[in-house]
Amino acid sequence: MPPSFEIRWVETPTALAEACETLADADWLAVDTEFHRESTFFPIAALVQLYAGGDEAFLIDPQVVAADSALQALLGPHGPLKLLHASGEDLEVLESWADVAVAPIADTQVAQSLLSTQASLGYQRLVEQWTGDVLPKEETRSDWLQRPLSDSQLRYAALDVVYLPLVWQAQRDALVQQGRLAWLEEECARLCEANRRNRDADEQWYRRHRQLWRLEPRQLALYQALTRWREGEVRRRDLPRGWLASDKVLFAIAVEMPHNRHQLSTIEGVRPKLIKHDGDALLAMVQEAVHLDDEALPAPLPPPHSAAFKTRLKALKSVVNREAERLDIAPEVLANRRDLEALVMADLDGVPLSLPQGWRGALLAEAFTQALADH
Repeated sequence: MPPSFEIRWVETPTALAEACETLADADWLAVDTEFHRESTFFPIAALVQLYAGGDEAFLIDPQVVAADSALQALLGPHGPLKLLHASGEDLEVLESWADVAVAPIADTQVAQSLLSTQASLGYQRLVEQWTGDVLPKEETRSDWLQRPLSDSQLRYAALDVVYLPLVWQAQRDALVQQGRLAWLEEECARLCEANRRNRDADEQWYRRHRQLWRLEPRQLALYQALTRWREGEVRRRDLPRGWLASDKVLFAIAVEMPHNRHQLSTIEGVRPKLIKHDGDALLAMVQEAVHLDDEALPAPLPPPHSAAFKTRLKALKSVVNREAERLDIAPEVLANRRDLEALVMADLDGVPLSLPQGWRGALLAEAFTQALADH
């Protein structure tokens, strides 16, 4: 059973200051958020939950109260350890609303991935596994922007942070026992750094597409430009990526390289609205790619179905699977397919390998190098 607690609703600067004063000396701070993102690029903060033990859980209404310097200090690197579950979106929400890079953190989903073969266990199952309690599920898809929130919503939101320290304390003991606490600290530091770098992600978004090897160098240069343009535009207009242009549409434009609006309109998925508002920009990028000097073009990517590619990829997978079995964790926690494919491509291109670093590097780097050398 969770500790008994009261819910403190925070919707004024005075109430927020009092909450921060209460939490100021905490050794750790359980944190969660609720947000809305269906029609925007940036998340709209709907609720921020904080709990540091004791008998009070604080629910902050970010729609009516702004984050102050005291809250920024709590959430920032000089504040207590922040406990979160599946922290990726929460970090983004808090940075957007509170204008602070949240750190240091302990992510209970990541911790679980280092303790079992379940790489992404949900919060409700995690709580049940470590405490035996079953959390309510009826408010999972609530409208968190509505006001007032129901009693059921308030309790659901509070329980999300009240249980976090119970789970974390049990996980921490297990991590220490297995000598993996430093692994978690490294992973969580990486998550915080990745969130801070997220604004520069537009430069590398194109790499997410799994069919890049089908593109000729000039088409690949165009696809890079198209995704870079879209990432800037969706941030500027605050729109979901798909509302402007999906990866599929941009890829098709890169393949066809249309020279005029009529050719652009014949590409599957290109809507008249996109042509009307952004047709000139898209066609200008096509022309820029057409006139790029050959020396400025990216190198073509090796097809993943080639014998050389398959052999190397299989060898790397064998290394990962063997080590994952020894550690009793999921293989994707050690290295995902995209990481392995990047290593194979680098090996085939004869460029320096971007081998894993940190605890992963200690486990895999030498074996990866040897596996590629053997093939």
